[in-house]
Amino acid sequence: MKTIGLLGGMSWESTVGYYRMINEGVKQSQGGLHSAKIAMVSVDFAPIEAMQHAGDWDGTAELLSQAAKNIQAAGADCLLICTNTMHKVAPQIAAVLDIPLLHIADATAEVLVAEGIKTVGLLGTGFTMEEGFYKDRLSENYGLEVVIPNPEDRKIIHDVIYQELCLGKTEAASKLEYLRIIQALKAQGAEAVILGCTEIGMLVEQADTDVKLFDTTAIHAAKAVEFAVA
Repeated sequence: MKTIGLLGGMSWESTVGYYRMINEGVKQSQGGLHSAKIAMVSVDFAPIEAMQHAGDWDGTAELLSQAAKNIQAAGADCLLICTNTMHKVAPQIAAVLDIPLLHIADATAEVLVAEGIKTVGLLGTGFTMEEGFYKDRLSENYGLEVVIPNPEDRKIIHDVIYQELCLGKTEAASKLEYLRIIQALKAQGAEAVILGCTEIGMLVEQADTDVKLFDTTAIHAAKAVEFAVA
């Protein structure tokens, strides 16, 4: 079994989900007392969040690239960045590694294409919803049409992520807002919705809506398991 490298802590609330899902996946695949071989660095999110909102992406790339090199040195055979937003600097991180970076958008798009989805809604941080590093990868590499919420709803999604979910808070009022926005994306033509922030699955799950949801944390974790046991 190969060793999975996890670059986590952004936030640690969702990294817990990665650790659990990957180990559950290995147990299901291999049986018995098998668990995943994992090399992980969990960073302090506060300075990274400050750099994100200050637009210092070069600073985040430098910090995370060093963490990624440490994960590789610890024996990892692949790397997962356990956050959608920080895939903005995935090219810089991949450039310092000799092991493959399993990209969260690629893993998600592969599942969408396999299920015949052509138009998909995207929820995530403002960075993920508005900038090209994520949407363009889905559309240019996989032919998906990506629909995002209106500006007011994007602000709601973004603020709930940073002010609640990353702090481990799940508020009923916020859940209702997310479900309203998901229905609005459906009305805009989305056949399904990507939960494109690794914390959103803490708040909304498939049982809450008739709109098909794709949880990027679960999909990314499953991709890691597939890599490790292949």
